[in-house]
Amino acid sequence: MSQLFRTKSIDALIKASEEPDKRLRKTLGPWSLTAFGVGAVIGSGIFILTGTAAAGETLRNTSILHATVLDLILHGPHALSMLGRPGAGPGISLSFLLTAICCGFAALCYAELASMIPIAGSAYTYAYATLGEIIAWIIGWDLILEYAVSNMAVAVGFSAYFNDILKNFFTSPLFVHTPFFGWQLPDKISNPTFASSGPTGWFNLPALVILLILTYILVRGVKESASTNNVMVLVKIAAILIFVIGAAHAVKSDNWHPFLPNGFSGVLTGAAIVFFTYIGFDSVSTAAEECKNPQRDLPLGIIATLVICAVLYISVSLVLTGIASYKTLNNAAPVANALQVLGFNHIRGWVSVGAIVGMLSSLLVFQYGQARIWFAMSRDGLLPRMFSKIHPEHKTPYISTWIAGLVVGIPAGVWDIGTFADLANIGTLFAFIVVSAGVIVLRRQQPDRPRGFRVPGSPFLPALSIVSCLVLMMALPVETWLRFFVWLVIGFAIYFPFGRKHSTLRKETAMSQ
Repeated sequence: MSQLFRTKSIDALIKASEEPDKRLRKTLGPWSLTAFGVGAVIGSGIFILTGTAAAGETLRNTSILHATVLDLILHGPHALSMLGRPGAGPGISLSFLLTAICCGFAALCYAELASMIPIAGSAYTYAYATLGEIIAWIIGWDLILEYAVSNMAVAVGFSAYFNDILKNFFTSPLFVHTPFFGWQLPDKISNPTFASSGPTGWFNLPALVILLILTYILVRGVKESASTNNVMVLVKIAAILIFVIGAAHAVKSDNWHPFLPNGFSGVLTGAAIVFFTYIGFDSVSTAAEECKNPQRDLPLGIIATLVICAVLYISVSLVLTGIASYKTLNNAAPVANALQVLGFNHIRGWVSVGAIVGMLSSLLVFQYGQARIWFAMSRDGLLPRMFSKIHPEHKTPYISTWIAGLVVGIPAGVWDIGTFADLANIGTLFAFIVVSAGVIVLRRQQPDRPRGFRVPGSPFLPALSIVSCLVLMMALPVETWLRFFVWLVIGFAIYFPFGRKHSTLRKETAMSQ
């Protein structure tokens, strides 16, 4: 047991990152780090989940697997008869604010550890330095799941959106007399092989192709990747501002009354729905090793990401619930539909651009983060050595980046995996808990170690972060917990025969004895 919970010193982690054949190029500044965070957090969900959380969700829990753990605790068998969750109404803006505060607890904890341990790997590395190798493995394994499953879902969504744009583009008057009129990709190469609902095809080719293109950009270098992401983030923010400013004059204050139609319980329900739109700010910490001044810039990038995204989410929610009754927003494209009703088709076009660019930037950042997790785990000996090989010219972990692209792209072409999105959520919340606990542990074990940023009110604020994340984990369905445990069992089946045997920490410990 002592071997499983052995920790790796921060100095040893930093020394390993400075080995010539394992060293990454330091090119990122505070603006690029913030853009990475915004690129990950602001996706197409800002134009979708905002309406869902305002209007509420209709649920038919006919199985104990579909009930949440929290519902079972609070309502027992009656939880299975619940038909829905009340929406926040116009108060969805308060839901976004409440969620930003809850995420802010975890973000502050990330900021402190990132300034202390400027190493690739994010929560995985922090767990290795504070709670032990087995916990680090669990977190690393969970982060692989988080990034992979999230991007599979986004890639499938991108494919559907891309095909819809092609259809709308080639049905414009410009192409009415050409053979391209009404053209779109055939269903056979634009739909997944297996789907729980909707059409199927041979293979979802656009999902794979876009991931391979982004993978090529990531392999070329982090500076090139950051520049690409910066452009996409600017386009995305511009589209959001065009919606907020352009539609603001159509706001009717009557739509904001009553502001809290379902009371504060509706606000809490809305917060649970939109919480996962904030997930992604932790991706900033995966870039720690490629940051020029990590002690200063990492905390700045993490906190700035959360503030910017909170302002954008709250602005969109206020305008959306002002231009349309919240009762009409429970659909797949609430923003686009509300604009269509108002006849604001030019703004609707910008929303479409913002949605698809939002998907692209999310894909880019999460693929970047996933490759860095594999790289860090490989450098520690817990995954095969090839994942930590650095490209001699571009100084990027090119093998792990290409494999990560294929690991996400091929399943995205075969399956419609949107139903597995909760797996990413539970893994992320568990990582938040570990990071928050890590702050408490290091404050006790290494109180005098220099910190570029300190969480105020420790240990109370990190403890509050842990409690908040536990409550949100219990708000996930039972079937998500079961899938999570299955994923952990698969991870243990890899760690014990391989990772534990090849761990560099284990070898160093054995040599020193």
